[in-house]
Amino acid sequence: MGLPIIFALVTILAVFGLIGTFKNKNILGIIFSAGSVAVFGWFTVMTLLHHGYPAGA
Repeated sequence: MGLPIIFALVTILAVFGLIGTFKNKNILGIIFSAGSVAVFGWFTVMTLLHHGYPAGA
């Protein structure tokens, strides 16, 4: 049950990091933070779709 919450928190923090790297115009930071948003966002959505929230028994 905690896994989707952790994935969602990491995704939210990665979005804040992506916004900060856009402000600083850091190309490598944009690449890595966009990749983090994509990967952890995908994990969040797929975990919620597959297992549901709250997780069923």
